[in-house]
Amino acid sequence: MKTRLAMRMLAMPLITVTLAFGQAQRGGGAAAQQGGAAAAAGARGPAAAPMALTTTGWMDGTVIPNKFTQAAAMAVSPALTWTNVPMGTQSFVLHFHDPDVSIQKGTGDQVHWLVWGIPGTATGFAENMPQGAQLPDGSRQISASGQIYRGPGARAAGPKHHYTFEIYALDTTIDVAHGANEQETRTTVFAAMQGHILGKAVYAGLFKRPQ
Repeated sequence: MKTRLAMRMLAMPLITVTLAFGQAQRGGGAAAQQGGAAAAAGARGPAAAPMALTTTGWMDGTVIPNKFTQAAAMAVSPALTWTNVPMGTQSFVLHFHDPDVSIQKGTGDQVHWLVWGIPGTATGFAENMPQGAQLPDGSRQISASGQIYRGPGARAAGPKHHYTFEIYALDTTIDVAHGANEQETRTTVFAAMQGHILGKAVYAGLFKRPQ
C-alpha cells in the first residue's frame, strides 16, 4: 500500500511539469501569431493619405467671394489644387454643382462646371480658366451657361446654397463628346466613369446673392 502511494506522489510532479510545458507552448504560439500579424501590418506600411482638393479663394465650407460668383460682372473660376493622387491615375474629372436645387422635377441639380479628360499629370487649375469647348490641356468643359465656368448665383431671398467642387481620379481617360446640354453631358460622363474611380476629393463653399 505504501509503495503504491509513493509511486503516485512521484508521478504528480511529472504531470505538473508536463501541463506547464503544454501551456507555455500554447502561450508561445499565440505570441508568435501576434508577432506575425504585427510584422505583416508593418510590412504593409501606413495607409495612404486621402486625396485632397483645395483653393486659396476661400476656406472650405465658408462664403465664396463675389469675384467667383454671378455677383460679379464676369465671374472667374477659382484656382484649384489637388494632392495625394492615387497611383495609376490616368485622368481627372472636375464637377462643380449646386446640390440645393432640382432640375426639371428630378434628382439632377445645377451643373456649374464639368471638366473631363484632364490629364493624369495635372495638379490643379489656375484662376480664371478660359471659355471654349476645350481647355489648353485638352480637357473639355461645359456648364449650364455653355462651355464656360458658371459662378454661383443663388437668389438673395433664400438661404445660402452649398456649392460643391468634386475631383475624381480615374484609372483611364474617358472619351466623351459634348452632349446636347450640360445635363445630358454629365449623365454620359458619369456613366463612363463607373468602375474607373480610384479616388475622390470634395471642397465646398456657401453663397447667395447680396441684398
